Amino acid sequence: MKTIDDYNFKGKKVLVRVDFNVPLNEKFEITDDTRIRATIPTIQKLRKEGAAVILMSHLGRPKNGPEEKFSLKHVVKDLSEKLGTEVQFANDCIGEEAREKAAALKPGEVLLLENLRFYKEETAGDVEFAKKLASLADVYVNDAFGTAHRAHASTAVIARFFPNAKMFGYVMGNELKNINKVLKEGEKPFTAILGGAKVSGKIEIINNLLDKVDNLIIGGGMMFTFIKAQGGRVGNSLVEDDLLETAKAALRKAEELGVQIYLPQDAVIADKFDNNANRKTAPSNEIPDGWMGLDIGEETIRTFSQVIENSATLLWNGPMGVFEMDNFAKGTLEVAQAIARATSKGAFSLVGGGDSVAAVNKYHLQDKVSYVSTGGGAMLEYIEGKTLPGVAAIEE
Repeated sequence: MKTIDDYNFKGKKVLVRVDFNVPLNEKFEITDDTRIRATIPTIQKLRKEGAAVILMSHLGRPKNGPEEKFSLKHVVKDLSEKLGTEVQFANDCIGEEAREKAAALKPGEVLLLENLRFYKEETAGDVEFAKKLASLADVYVNDAFGTAHRAHASTAVIARFFPNAKMFGYVMGNELKNINKVLKEGEKPFTAILGGAKVSGKIEIINNLLDKVDNLIIGGGMMFTFIKAQGGRVGNSLVEDDLLETAKAALRKAEELGVQIYLPQDAVIADKFDNNANRKTAPSNEIPDGWMGLDIGEETIRTFSQVIENSATLLWNGPMGVFEMDNFAKGTLEVAQAIARATSKGAFSLVGGGDSVAAVNKYHLQDKVSYVSTGGGAMLEYIEGKTLPGVAAIEE
């Protein structure tokens, strides 16, 4: 793997694709700086070695050119504080100002370019746009795992302009190393815990994991498609009826491969989708009409926790219930704590995907698991066995 440890950056201009796609509140303040913190070691290593560092990123999904709420100028103050140096800012990512500021940048200095997605050419993977970005520097470093599954100008196309000077930063390197550790070197027993709303987003992951895992735990809204596929009554719970046969096929494949699938035995049900709804516990395959399952029940928590704590390798993606509502958050919290306990006893645990990461952060357990992936969609596609354009562009 080509990383920044294998190169001499003295006197070089280095263009780094980072992932500063962070949430901002109405005052344009950063509400979760995880992604910025993750890139600091890469930037500091380059600065220490005498590189002038030019950072580029996207923020949000601007529709028609520049918008104030999607400007990367809002992260400059926070980034400057974290790096201990004043970060310069260019009001465009290409054009005269970007060229002049990049050209004048001295070793150890940092320049942040404006949001790449203010140009449609970025997401279109436009070659000319990539060429303009590439002209700012001598070396290209991709450290944005969160966008590695997109064939965008700044993540994949640009690499061809740096045939002998392209590499991964520490975020990218660590992501690939830790995901590969789980998928290719995971000690047994290996348990995957999948949750979230829909089976449709996870079926390829399930199919790709079945020949790797010993146990597959399924929670969240997606559990009801599997329970209904087995003939259970799920009331008004979320179900994808068009995927009942797909769910049955996955259950059959698991049986053939000797993989133990754990579906919830009981569920916390509510008479409407509301934190203050009437709620009670019911067997997960006997939910009355007019009621919906919004979390896993106590019996299920005990079973899941036991399986998790007896595992050597753990992969978690997706909450067990509607954890944003406090009355339906217990299952997700308990699973997160079981993963932390298993980790403290020597298991290797990888957590990835927006909601799982949000849960780990919410319960202050990020230091109690082995690795938290910064790239939701990218991690999932990698686990599905897909080639990530941002990775392939460096490895070619």
